[in-house]
Amino acid sequence: MRILVVEDERSLAEVVAEGLRDQGMAVDISHDGLSAAAKLDLTAYDVVVLDRDLPGLHGDALCRMITERRDRPMVLMLTAAGTPDDRVSGLTLGADDYLVKPFHFPELILRIQALARRRPNARPRTLHAAGIELDPVRRTAVRDGRQLNLSVKEFALLQALMRASPGFLSTEALLEQVWDENADPFTNTVTVTMGRLRRKLGEPPVVTTTPGVGYRLA
Repeated sequence: MRILVVEDERSLAEVVAEGLRDQGMAVDISHDGLSAAAKLDLTAYDVVVLDRDLPGLHGDALCRMITERRDRPMVLMLTAAGTPDDRVSGLTLGADDYLVKPFHFPELILRIQALARRRPNARPRTLHAAGIELDPVRRTAVRDGRQLNLSVKEFALLQALMRASPGFLSTEALLEQVWDENADPFTNTVTVTMGRLRRKLGEPPVVTTTPGVGYRLA
């Protein structure tokens, strides 16, 4: 799941981003509306966590821009403006959900997951491929009846492969989907994590590699 956190309070943005990454989400951050708009032009996000009072381009204007997109992400307004009129005006702008600061972090996670499932082109909740069943919400993965004990990144990597199956995913695509924009393109983290995932999946091997193309589930 790819998330964009748009929050001008840098410390809060980092806390939110790290908490979501701990849940296996790939998270990018923008501290103003203009940079967020630029990232939205370059990357397909599932959910945008949006503050309203932003420098450069106000969050309300950014929300309107997002709602005009053809294949738009879902919008969760996360703001200190918490009166009933504030909520009504935010939802009227096209926001899909509204959460007031201060907030309870587990609730934020559940709301983001719910929004991702509500996207018009959202994939089925439970994924099936190569004898593997994966439930992103319950965070469970089973192969041929055997529960897989996966780390957060291993789980996210398997989820990306299953969503792309039977197609290939390049190392660059996996870095973008499973890590985020700050991932070092020259790192071997995909290779290392993929090796751990393969060992946990067991025999017979189900992840194949084609040099110069990428990885896929057999």
